Amino acid sequence: MSKTNLTHLEKIKEAVHQSKSISTEDKALAVQKIEEWYAEDKGMDLLKEQLMKITKEIEPILEEIGLV
Repeated sequence: MSKTNLTHLEKIKEAVHQSKSISTEDKALAVQKIEEWYAEDKGMDLLKEQLMKITKEIEPILEEIGLV
């Protein structure tokens, strides 16, 4: 995940925590969704790294599907 995306997710998460207009239940659900999004993106970055360790030839394939 790019630093920009991570920064945005952290800012959103913090804003949700600080919001007075969002119920506690909705805050929990929102934070859970943000953390899932982060985990999925992080998972893709880890997958990309592992594939690139196997072979550099995978890079064009990753580029084609937008992972690089």
